[in-house]
Amino acid sequence: MKRQSGVLMHVSSLWGGYSEGSFGTPAKEFCDLIAAGGFSVWQVLPFCLTDDCNSPYKSAGAFSINPNFIDLPNLYRKGLLTREELDAAKEKTPYACEFERLSKERFALLQKASGRLRDRSAIEAFLKLHPKVAEFCLFMAKKEANSGLAWTEWTTDSYDNDVLLAWQFTQYEAYTEWMEVKAYANRCGISIIGDLPIYVAYDSADVYFHKQDFQLDERDRPTSVAGVPPDYFSEDGQLWGNPLYDWEAQKKTGYTFWKDRLSFQLELFDGVRIDHFRGLESYYSVPSSETTAKNGKWIKGPGMDLLKALSPLTKGKLMIAEDLGNITKEVLELVKKSGYPGMRVLQFAFLGDKNSPHLPHNYDNDCVAYTGTHDNNTLLGYVWEIDPNTRARLLRYCGFSGDDWNAGYNEILRTMFESHAGLLILPVQDLLLYGRDTRLNTPGEKDGNWSFRLTKEQALSIPLSKFSEWNDLYGRK
Repeated sequence: MKRQSGVLMHVSSLWGGYSEGSFGTPAKEFCDLIAAGGFSVWQVLPFCLTDDCNSPYKSAGAFSINPNFIDLPNLYRKGLLTREELDAAKEKTPYACEFERLSKERFALLQKASGRLRDRSAIEAFLKLHPKVAEFCLFMAKKEANSGLAWTEWTTDSYDNDVLLAWQFTQYEAYTEWMEVKAYANRCGISIIGDLPIYVAYDSADVYFHKQDFQLDERDRPTSVAGVPPDYFSEDGQLWGNPLYDWEAQKKTGYTFWKDRLSFQLELFDGVRIDHFRGLESYYSVPSSETTAKNGKWIKGPGMDLLKALSPLTKGKLMIAEDLGNITKEVLELVKKSGYPGMRVLQFAFLGDKNSPHLPHNYDNDCVAYTGTHDNNTLLGYVWEIDPNTRARLLRYCGFSGDDWNAGYNEILRTMFESHAGLLILPVQDLLLYGRDTRLNTPGEKDGNWSFRLTKEQALSIPLSKFSEWNDLYGRK
């Protein structure tokens, strides 16, 4: 791998003035910012519609883009919103996503904008090229007509055509705005890495229109669901509840669903991280009647058969295998055969012995190293909260010998830049050395996640000259 570095920040965390980050000017400003620091990669999280907990990892549509990412000032410039409507949508606080307000107000505002659009030919052409996006729009219109209930409880197949048109408009508009941001990023020398959740939600367009691709019973209910077994972090494991794929059925179609899904993602991004990659080697299956993930079992997945089917799509693209968690030699073999670089996370480095693959001295070029992921504490929060012995070991490992351990963060970051990892990714919070209060997500906790946002002033306080120097010194630019 070419030696590079990048920044992990979801679009929702951008500044902008309208309750959540968007595909507007701030996204381009962020590209300018990280390019000035010598970074050449921006890693984002899934763009799809979020669930009731504001997570994009259990979406109603794998082929959707969150309408909240649409830039409202852009709609105003197009004459689709009035000045009064734009002003009324201004955020109350710049420090957190205003999810409750967005859920009550934003789609209604976007529907008003869609009703003012006169020429729909571009939208129709977009949907013709993206039929699964069209399916998602129809699914959401039907869901609205059924009071937002899960599709298993629908009582009518009719829908409001204006609602359907609004969903079609939002998907086209979001796609178009993002492709402009991506083109700008690429001109700045920034590649965009997206994120592909391995599973979809049961109450989704994907399951509703493609039931044959999932493990469902005669009543279209999941026979088993996804999760992970108990581990160091959770004594009950994690019961995700997503329906599992019927891999035999998918194989008969040549893995069409996955090909379509990855094709869409690789339109949006220059590369993709496949979440829970180990689930392609063996997936954890929990009977749908269980209330925890304790009583599941591992079942062989499609492995290289799927990856070979996808290989024509992935040539020349940076594909990252999220190979964290319960990793076996079979998973390691699959990662190696795939040719995808795996992940190394500094916050996992001191849980084991000196042979831990997460210790920087064990990194090879063909990996992507992180101080932490979106599911981890921030680096400052991690160092603050670990036990004194582990903290002392970490700082000694990174060459810091002072008495004030608060002064050791630079050496931790420098150690990551020095490492052999081909690609180094730092969460934006770690560029600023922010604490636990800016953590993006804590797995297993329902509330308080995904809301972190930066102000422009905070972003401008990133010590760009330091990172530019390190990127140059350690051959990452």
